[in-house]
Amino acid sequence: MGDEERIPVGIIGASGYGGVQLVRLLMDHPRLELAYLGGESSAGQPFSDLYPHLGHRVQQTIEPIDLEKIADRCQVVFLSLPNGLAFKMTPTLLEKGCKVLDLSADYRFSDLDTYTAWYGGDRPDRAVAETAVYGLPELYRDRIAQAQLVGCPGCYPTASLLALSPLLKQGLIVPETAVIDAKSGTSGGGRQAKTNLLLAEAEGSLGAYNIARHRHTPEIEQVCSDLAGHEVLIQFTPHLIPMVRGILATVYATLRDPGLVREDLLTIFSAFYRNSPWVKVLPSGIFPQTKWACGTNLCYIGLEVDPRTARVIVVSAIDNLMKGQAGQAIQCLNLMMGWQETLGLPQLAFYP
Repeated sequence: MGDEERIPVGIIGASGYGGVQLVRLLMDHPRLELAYLGGESSAGQPFSDLYPHLGHRVQQTIEPIDLEKIADRCQVVFLSLPNGLAFKMTPTLLEKGCKVLDLSADYRFSDLDTYTAWYGGDRPDRAVAETAVYGLPELYRDRIAQAQLVGCPGCYPTASLLALSPLLKQGLIVPETAVIDAKSGTSGGGRQAKTNLLLAEAEGSLGAYNIARHRHTPEIEQVCSDLAGHEVLIQFTPHLIPMVRGILATVYATLRDPGLVREDLLTIFSAFYRNSPWVKVLPSGIFPQTKWACGTNLCYIGLEVDPRTARVIVVSAIDNLMKGQAGQAIQCLNLMMGWQETLGLPQLAFYP
């Protein structure tokens, strides 16, 4: 394909881990061209100053955020910013005809009161927010294909919801019994200096954090409630694990029909995800490891039924920066453009 067929894309917030994953993926995408890199703190710096290992492919300089310029240059804009900034820029970009994919929490909630309760701030953009589609393609593929604005899911919700969705959609579990125990690598904390992410603090240690109050909880509950057809509360506990990339979510729930066996559920999961190229339901007795998904947009799922407790246990593994962030955003854009959702995304991990 010639350059003239490529769609010009901009990234606002290019200096963080989400931004650098997007840059890498855009470099390898046959239909997208990186037309703008923007950020406030690093404006004026060559991108290769921040990421020297990409200097041979990315010669651009990070520019100040000028929405007029960005809209002139780009058909698509990724916002890879801290929560609370995207909603100040998105209405202008949409007005000027750009498609917008927001990687923060700003457009993940259908009820903005939920957003303000958990994230704070005032939201003057309610009309725009109502047009946003939640960017989990395995559930909302058709809506994403029609969208101008996509709120890309968090990494924990992606791993958790892909494990839970078939169970809730088919009414196989008692929703209120669902418990999510999830573990994330340190890159989930972003590219800032944080004491708890220092090698000396995190290495050789494993701990839970934000118990009963993690901000991804209402996001998970929103989709679970949508699938179940009534309001659902979920118990979610995240943990920090001393590795760079990956999320492993182990989900427990009580089955409505204690007579169901593992093979029944494997059949149901395989049918549910039969048109989802990025979800791999593993054969009987095999459970995923984060390394299998590292560097790819894949989600691996394994499951078991415990007849003693009448519970189902589902384990899902993703790369938090790929299927949990930048890879999923590109997957959504592929759908928005009417392309194959696998286009330009890596399917094979570096292993070991």
